[in-house]
Amino acid sequence: MSTATLAGISAGPSTSSSTSAGSTLAAARATGTVRAVVSRGIRGLSSPDAAGVWRGLDTDMARAVAAAAIGDGEAVSWLSTEPAARLDRLVAGEADLVVSNLTWTLGRETAGVLFAGVTCYDGEGFLVRASDGITDPAQLAGRQVATQAGTTSAANLAAWFGSRGLAVTPIAYPTPADALAGYASGDCAAYVLDCVALAGERAALDDPGEHRILDTTISREPMAMAVRDDDAEWFRLCRWVLQFLIAAEHAEDPAEAARDAGRHGPALGLDENWAARVLDAVGTYGDVYARNLGPASGLDVPRGLNALWTEGGLHYPMPLH
Repeated sequence: MSTATLAGISAGPSTSSSTSAGSTLAAARATGTVRAVVSRGIRGLSSPDAAGVWRGLDTDMARAVAAAAIGDGEAVSWLSTEPAARLDRLVAGEADLVVSNLTWTLGRETAGVLFAGVTCYDGEGFLVRASDGITDPAQLAGRQVATQAGTTSAANLAAWFGSRGLAVTPIAYPTPADALAGYASGDCAAYVLDCVALAGERAALDDPGEHRILDTTISREPMAMAVRDDDAEWFRLCRWVLQFLIAAEHAEDPAEAARDAGRHGPALGLDENWAARVLDAVGTYGDVYARNLGPASGLDVPRGLNALWTEGGLHYPMPLH
């Protein structure tokens, strides 16, 4: 995108008295990029394709923010990061947002971050070998299971198995690739991760058909977009970009929803075309989900809780007017 075009996107008024207020948006425009923390590579959420282009539901969330804030959905710097360091990089000022299958928890939100909204509702599940005949997580008692370091997996496992007088031994690996390799090698009887992420991990195995994801989930995992807690303007911008994606799917006419949202652009530090740019960049939330996790993606993860509330899901858009 040209400098002239960037200059034409009004910064709008800032209502915060914080010295850092608006600094994230201003810095993103000055550098021409939004810095987004993503995973080390989880198909369907955030991973580079054969051409090196990052794809996935999480990456499309970052593209939507960049389209609104800068005017170019491809103006994103991808910061591939291990789970344990995701929020550290954000709080340290190295990134503008985290879109990396990160679960929204109270503990995390007391550490200098705010969650701008749930991008994907999920639950922790188990990937097992079909030949092992495992149909219930309780059958894994006494065995080793692969997890990713820096996630909520170990705590979830302790709570679920402990409440049943059982135990497993979680083996924490630093990256998704290491965890998958630990499972694939046979060192671990299962790979424990959010079910949506497991669908992508299973697809990366030599013969995905030899592995299955158990029906049982042992936790609630609302994956969410995170920003620092020192910039209310940027937090509000990111929250309403996400809300617009959901509202656009909910609307009879997404273009009309974009016009409604666009009227509030100046109050968000944006121009009145921000929502239209988001639609052009990634489409509605339904488009994002279908493209990255639907049947055409090769993963075919059912919408389930990620359907609109009118279809039995949990996504309920806040009113735009």
